[in-house]
Amino acid sequence: MVTDIHKDYKGGVHPLQFTLWLIIISILMMFGAFTSAYIVRREEGNWLEFDLPTSFILSTVLIVLSSVTMQLAYNAAKKDNLTMVKLMVAATMVLGTAFLFAQVEAWGDLVKNNVYFGGVDSNPAGSFLYVLTGVHGFHLITGLLFLLMVLIASLQYRVHSKNILRIQLCNTYWHFLGGLWLYLYFFLQVNH
Repeated sequence: MVTDIHKDYKGGVHPLQFTLWLIIISILMMFGAFTSAYIVRREEGNWLEFDLPTSFILSTVLIVLSSVTMQLAYNAAKKDNLTMVKLMVAATMVLGTAFLFAQVEAWGDLVKNNVYFGGVDSNPAGSFLYVLTGVHGFHLITGLLFLLMVLIASLQYRVHSKNILRIQLCNTYWHFLGGLWLYLYFFLQVNH
């Protein structure tokens, strides 16, 4: 059984918060490298433009809505509204899962338009799109697992104003993932 010893931490920045920020910084560096490589590779030639999947619009709406529900869950935890915490964390999970399904649909649209990942004759623009969305999707899956742990803890009444760290960390990571998607979406709109 996982104990809640972290709730008694009295120092400055909690070690788990520090660890989360290190993870976020490393992910930012990775996506910074990906998007820089995208720009450099595009200038080298053999870059065939294609329309971005329209389901990216749906993905964007879903991730924004999920950030709203996540913030509502966090606010509810601070006010000890435990029913709202459970409801909003579950809603965030549903919206995050729907986001992933919209991404899979986008990949299906790419395949229908003969845009594939890798291969000698493939379009590097397509390969970059798969990498950017796939790696983001992987991180979103980790966010969903984090949400599941928060949901389980909330069902056991271990998420409330006196034990807020778990949902606070999840809230930070989830907003980061939403912000990262918005960056990628607008980056692709401008540079595609």
